[in-house]
Amino acid sequence: MDGKKCSVWMFLPLVFTLFTSAGLWIVYFIAVEDDKIFPLNSEERKPGVKHAPYISIAGDEPPASCVFSQVMNMAAFLALVVAVLRFIQLKPKVLNPWLNISGLVALCLASFGMTLLGNFQLTNDEEIHNVGTSLTFGFGTFAVEFRHYRYEIVCSEYQENFLSFSESLSEASEYQTDQV
Repeated sequence: MDGKKCSVWMFLPLVFTLFTSAGLWIVYFIAVEDDKIFPLNSEERKPGVKHAPYISIAGDEPPASCVFSQVMNMAAFLALVVAVLRFIQLKPKVLNPWLNISGLVALCLASFGMTLLGNFQLTNDEEIHNVGTSLTFGFGTFAVEFRHYRYEIVCSEYQENFLSFSESLSEASEYQTDQV
């Protein structure tokens, strides 16, 4: 990697993914420890444990709800920072800015959904919790699709076109006529 073309900001999506995944696993382990949900590997439910291991149920009561809220708020903030940085990165390179703006708006709405999802527990306000879930997964999926569509612009700027395996073999055979 060339130090002039890379920035430490390129690790932010990785940090976002690792932090959010680790946080959700911590919420799961807290809920299992408190017998709020049954473990993923159990064949039978424990007596007194009523729920399947859904993350919204795992993060429904304290202390897991406190951790769940904090994880979702931090994930929303990191997703928002990633959205803005990606928008700025693509802004001078795109021909149709509406795709870039659509991706930014979608990730902003997904981030807002994450805050709703984390701060309104399922049993306290199911309707707002489900709206947050829909925003997070709906607009998050939409944003990922648009970001993937525009990914080629940034990644192919400093790279050569790759040859397929058959093209590589045919190119090698041009220079070795005695082997053909």
